[in-house]
Amino acid sequence: MENLLSSAASHETLPDSFVFPPDQRPPASAAAVELPVIDLAGPRDEVRRAVLEAGKDLGFFQVVNHGVPDQAVRDMEASCEEFFRLPAEDKAAFYSEDTDKPNRLFSSTTYGTGGERYWRDCLRLACGFPVDDGARSGEVIERFIAPTRAVGMELLRLLCEGMGLRPDYFEGDLSGGDVIVNVNHYPPCPDPERTLGLPPHCDRNLITLLLQGSVPGLQVSYRGDWIRVQPVPGAFVVNFGHQLEIATNGLLKSIEHRAAPNAAVPRTSVATFIMPTEDCLVAPAAELVDGHGGNPRRYRAVAFREFMRVYKTVGARRESVEKAFKI
Repeated sequence: MENLLSSAASHETLPDSFVFPPDQRPPASAAAVELPVIDLAGPRDEVRRAVLEAGKDLGFFQVVNHGVPDQAVRDMEASCEEFFRLPAEDKAAFYSEDTDKPNRLFSSTTYGTGGERYWRDCLRLACGFPVDDGARSGEVIERFIAPTRAVGMELLRLLCEGMGLRPDYFEGDLSGGDVIVNVNHYPPCPDPERTLGLPPHCDRNLITLLLQGSVPGLQVSYRGDWIRVQPVPGAFVVNFGHQLEIATNGLLKSIEHRAAPNAAVPRTSVATFIMPTEDCLVAPAAELVDGHGGNPRRYRAVAFREFMRVYKTVGARRESVEKAFKI
């Protein structure tokens, strides 16, 4: 527990174990590239087109007027920030380095890097869906997860319509796993230019919805550069995971992203991951494969359980995962 950043006394200097080599932390671009902001209350045809275009171009976008109640969002953010302000002894019961434990608090875990640690504490929660009446997830989490997952499922339906798949293609096992919530906390850092809150990685799941809060820090890979994602009040940042890339035969991409700490203020973000069931077989949709039309099958079918085993072995970098699963 002594390694938990948010529980330790403030560091005056950055410990060597957190220093990334310069080639692994190129600075973000000063270019004024912004993620599309899509109003989900707009006409369905326009929303469908905007979601598909943003997904193909950047793999990331932000959504507003999404229908998750403002109160549910505010309560979730306040509860998460309150948790990380607790004394170390109050958080100790949640701390575990067992990566197979579904609900745990952990710190600075390597992500297939060269052994460097990164400037983040994380509270990970696995919530079955629908939420079990006897679940210990708490009312605040439950009131947040249900509508947030619904937004993700609606985005998947819009993508299906735009790609020519049946609207419920991603329902069932492809989205039937636990809803995973990662509450990421990045304390103020004494030397943010030499470390990372999260190193470059791609998400392992189907689709991710992120509340990034009012403090910027998320950076997205775009055309060989890194772009800073500016917070939009009340918005979710949406991105696609590897399972969506495999299922769409590469039409939609899982894009690398990272998190940068800062010296002045803490940052807390809430990432909601929609996951397949562990035994779900994920494969390119037949409708998106045309061996004679220049769109051959690009990925082999893989059980999600097997995907996760390989993902944990090769690391979360896009190139490593592609090499493991591309035909």
